[in-house]
Amino acid sequence: MKTPQAVGKLASLAQESRLRIFRLLVEAGPDGMNAGAIAETVGIPANSLSFHVAHLARAGLVNARQEGRFIHYSANYPAMDELIAFLTDNCCQGKGQCLPRTSASATTAKRRAKAA
Repeated sequence: MKTPQAVGKLASLAQESRLRIFRLLVEAGPDGMNAGAIAETVGIPANSLSFHVAHLARAGLVNARQEGRFIHYSANYPAMDELIAFLTDNCCQGKGQCLPRTSASATTAKRRAKAA
């Protein structure tokens, strides 16, 4: 990931409603949630939700899929993983001592190592 891409992703998360929406979608899992459920859970009107989700989608952090009359949104986990990797790349000069909570998280490399 290049710095301008990271800045765009971080900028899209630098707003309370968008951050709440994104965290909700991360918790929801790969199936995501429909727009109505997101709006109700976050407590914002549908038109505001559309604006915020569009911002997250332009940044590549959210995916949308149409199912009948409903739009389902889900977190783009690879994009989130890439952003976290960018932020923590070579932390503590690669010794990995300074981020115990990040080290405990399941990263792409750890998931791939377990699968191999």
